[in-house]
Amino acid sequence: MTGVVSALVEAWQELRINKTRILLALLGVALSVAVLTSVVGVGDLAREGFKVSSERNGGRSATLGLGVYGPTPPDPRKLEAAYQGIIERYGITHYTHVSQTQQQFQFPYGVQQVQMQVVDPGYGVIHRVEVSQGNWFAADDEQRLAPAVVVSEAFYNAAGRPNLVSHPKVKLVGTQETTAVMIGVVPDQYPEMPPSAFMLTGAAERAGVPGPGAGQFKLWVQDDQAKALEAAITSDLERQFPGLHAQAQRMDYASNGDPFATVQLAVAGIAGLVLLLGAVGMLNISMVTVRYRVREIGIRRSFGATSRRIFLGVMMESVVATAVAGAVGVMLAVAVVKHPWIESKIAPGLTEYPAFPVEAAMLGLGSAVLVGALAGAIPALVAVRVKVIDAIRF
Repeated sequence: MTGVVSALVEAWQELRINKTRILLALLGVALSVAVLTSVVGVGDLAREGFKVSSERNGGRSATLGLGVYGPTPPDPRKLEAAYQGIIERYGITHYTHVSQTQQQFQFPYGVQQVQMQVVDPGYGVIHRVEVSQGNWFAADDEQRLAPAVVVSEAFYNAAGRPNLVSHPKVKLVGTQETTAVMIGVVPDQYPEMPPSAFMLTGAAERAGVPGPGAGQFKLWVQDDQAKALEAAITSDLERQFPGLHAQAQRMDYASNGDPFATVQLAVAGIAGLVLLLGAVGMLNISMVTVRYRVREIGIRRSFGATSRRIFLGVMMESVVATAVAGAVGVMLAVAVVKHPWIESKIAPGLTEYPAFPVEAAMLGLGSAVLVGALAGAIPALVAVRVKVIDAIRF
């Protein structure tokens, strides 16, 4: 332990003496580590942004879509009973009906047709719905006398942005005029998006909302259970609806494997290239430094310094230097990746950005130490092989 500590102290002293000579090399290592860490950090941020966007469209991993189709549609009551039986039999916690319809709403400037999704409370969890104001549906919202609606930002603007606490009402226009209550607002998925809204299945039926088109029933299950549940649920539906086509299949972003595997390989390749460039630069400077220190090494050997001590001292000088440079590079990478402008451009779909990945910081710092060890090992071997008499005459 004492030998290691003394080697570290000696390495630090040598760095102070030769700081001008190795400054550019350390600058190159720091920039290489910053690029390496930034690439990994940005890749992680982009992955999270793509994952959230995919989950909002297709559902979380793993989301199963259930359906029964045929020339003659199945009896809705029997189909609903079959779905509820599947939920109870397999212990499903998060599920939802999903169907599309059109509904007219009375806005301050007139009546407008609005795209409406008829769903269940579980839709918010499965599709990772984030509410900018108010709340998503609760289980007891279906029992409201005035149906609850969650509206888009465009809908909220068209309605005059009323206070959701004191004036949340909006009128549904049609064969059965109904006053609904806005309980939440979700962000628009893209600029200039037309007004849209969500309403619960039971509330839509009581409010006289036009019958939705062909709907789907979705379940959110564990990834390792998805394959077995697909087969079991399909078999259950086929048995209850003979002669019709029943299906239960994954429809989330990971249904065909990890879509981020290619991106991760590309990021790993870029990181490896950056690390290699940093190692080469540091190796060149270390070799030059050893050439300048040949006489010093010979004098040390003449006074009894062992080969192990010489080797460790030369290598630790490189390791300590790159460790300091790596820490600086990691801090620079954190400042870049966590900049609000970078986050908004890399992952525009996120409202809350993840913390900087600890794995990226550890990779950057570990890579710096590894580069120092590799770049210091070869010069250290050269230093060990220097003959005392030749070194003194140098």
